[in-house]
This record gives sequence, C-alpha cells and structure tokens, in this order.
Amino acid sequence: MSEITYRPIGVVHSPFKEAKGTPIQPTAAKGTDGTIELFPEFAEGLDDVEGFSHIILIYHFHLAKKWSLKVRPFMDIRTRGVFSTRAPSRPNSIGVSIVRLVKVEGNTLHVEDMDIVDGTPLLDIKPYVPEFDTRDVDRIGWLSQNVGKLNTAKDDGRFDTR
Repeated sequence: MSEITYRPIGVVHSPFKEAKGTPIQPTAAKGTDGTIELFPEFAEGLDDVEGFSHIILIYHFHLAKKWSLKVRPFMDIRTRGVFSTRAPSRPNSIGVSIVRLVKVEGNTLHVEDMDIVDGTPLLDIKPYVPEFDTRDVDRIGWLSQNVGKLNTAKDDGRFDTR
C-alpha cells in the first residue's frame, strides 16, 4: 500500500504547554478555553461553521513516542491493544476531539473543552451533528470499569517525546 501524506491546515493553541497534565478527553476539560488558528489559505472553508455549537477536530499527536500495538492507557494498569484505547502512540498518531465552538473571528476559532496540547498540528475540522455522530452502545469494553476515572485522569507524560 502506498504512503499517505497529510499537511496541517492550522495549529491548536491551548493552555497546555506539554502533554503531562493535559486532560485526556474534552469532557474532562469542560470550560477550558483554546483557539484554533487556521492557516489563511484555508479560511474560506470556515464559511457557515458558526452555525454549529460543536465541531470535531482531527489532529496529529506530534509529541507521541514511537508507536506500539500494546500500550498501557491512562485509566488502566493493564497493557491493552492500541486499537482498544485512545492512546496517542499509535501507527497513525491521529487524535479526535469534539469541542464547543464559541465564535469565529477571521481564521481563528474560539473553542471550549480543549484537551489538546498547545502547538498541535490540525488536520481537519468537521461539524458535530448528534444525529450523525451519537450512537446507543451496548458495551464499552475494558473502559466500563474505568470510565469513572475520567475527571481525575490526566496525561502523565508516558507517550511524550520530551
């Protein structure tokens, strides 16, 4: 299979200057402000985005260490298969966060519930639409015993390259 190459469309700005201490999901970062600086050549693509209360940010985990198919996720003590986790060290270090869109000023998006490290390269933005994106689920695997830890769990730096 041929290699796939993406280029950033912008950069994330947040209060989190390093991975360690960063909330591990947007719901655990409730009310945390941040901005998305879209590069000027992509600004026209923001037309109509203000009509959405939430957006999906797709980004590159630029600080992640070399990937592994087995990782110890933040809310567990056991090693798990990487595809059953949201760990940043993965074959394609792609992250996804759903954040609240507060306002758009030119090529800058002001958001809340920011759980992304400052300086993270942004790959794409999509509108969040509950009718498209919300599912009733029957099971959440190993996380069913750990999801209650979300509000206290923070990145401890285990996947950081610094």
